[in-house]
Amino acid sequence: MVIVMSPQATASDLATIVALVETAGGEAFVSRGMSRTVVGLVGDLDQFGTLNLGAMRGVAQVVRISVPYKLISRQSHPDRSIVRVGGVSIGPGTTTLIAGPCAVETPQQTLRAAQMARAAGATLLRGGAFKPRTSPYAFQGLGEAGLKILADVRGETGLPVVTEVVDAHDVELVASYADMLQIGTRNAQNFALLQAVGDAGKPVMLKRGMSGTIEEWLMAAEYVAQRGNLDIVLCERGIRTFETATRNTLDIAAVPIVQRLSHLPVIVDPSHSGGRRDLVLPLTRAALAVGADGVIIDVHPDPTTALCDGPQALVHEDMEELGAVMRGKSLWQGQVLDGFVPSQ
Repeated sequence: MVIVMSPQATASDLATIVALVETAGGEAFVSRGMSRTVVGLVGDLDQFGTLNLGAMRGVAQVVRISVPYKLISRQSHPDRSIVRVGGVSIGPGTTTLIAGPCAVETPQQTLRAAQMARAAGATLLRGGAFKPRTSPYAFQGLGEAGLKILADVRGETGLPVVTEVVDAHDVELVASYADMLQIGTRNAQNFALLQAVGDAGKPVMLKRGMSGTIEEWLMAAEYVAQRGNLDIVLCERGIRTFETATRNTLDIAAVPIVQRLSHLPVIVDPSHSGGRRDLVLPLTRAALAVGADGVIIDVHPDPTTALCDGPQALVHEDMEELGAVMRGKSLWQGQVLDGFVPSQ
C-alpha cells in the first residue's frame, strides 16, 4: 500500500501517519520528491484498512499495490493452473467442452442430452438438479432424484458430472453424487456457501455474479481457496447491463483480463450470456478466439418442451456444428490463421 501526501502536508502530518502505521504493526518508508512525499507501507493490509488513512490530514490518496486475493493471484502463483475433474483437465493447453441439459427433467431427456454432448466432443456433463430461479413458481429442479439421474447417466456415458449446489446444507449431499460443484451467479457472493464448497474436497466451478465486478468475482474464488481448495474454475456467464437484446451481456474481455490476474482456468457460458440458440455458436467462437479454457453449453433433445431455458438450448444439428468448432480450435490453437494468432 502506498500513501501519497498532498503538497500542503506538513512534517507533523507525515509523522502522525508514520506513527499510526507503526502502532498497527507495520513499517512506513518515506520517499520525498520535488513536490510530493510518498509513504510505502509494509504489513497487514487488512489491519491498515481499519485505520481510515485516506481521511487523515495531509493525505491526498491511498493506493493499494498488492491484490487482495492472495491465493488465486498470479503474483503468488505465476504459472496458470490445470484443474482435473474426474480425469478431465481444464486449463492452459486444453479446450474443454462441458455440455448437457440446463435442468434434469427425466432420465430419458438427460441421457439423450448427454449422448448429444458426448457425440460433439464433450468430456464433462452439466445438469441442474437444484435450480435457483427468479420466480418461486418456476421449475426448481428435482433435487436428490435429479442427482441420482445424473449419476446413472454418468455410469452409462462415462462423463463426469458438473452440477449446481444452492445451499450450504446441501453441499455434502451434492458432493456425494457430483464430480464438480457449480456455484451459480445468484450465489456468487453467498459466502457461507463458498466456504462450504471449499471444505467439500471437490473441484468447484464459480460463475461470475450477474452484477459482480471482476475483483468481486476473484474475491469470491478466494473464499473457496482460503478453505484449502484451489481446484477452482472461473466461468464468465455474462453480466447484467442496460442492453435487452440478449439475456445478459457477455464480457468477453473478462477472459484475458482474469487470466492475467489469476492462475485459475477461465471458461465461458455462451448459453446463459446470449440466452438465444442462434447466439450460442457465435459466442462460443468468440470465447475460443480470446483463449478461454473451455465452454459450458446447454443441450436439450426437445427444447420446445424444456422446463428451463429452452430458448437457449442447442439441438442435434447445432451440436454437430459445435463439435466442428471445438475440433477446429484444437487444430489451430497456437497456429497462425489468416494472420491471426489466437490468445493463449
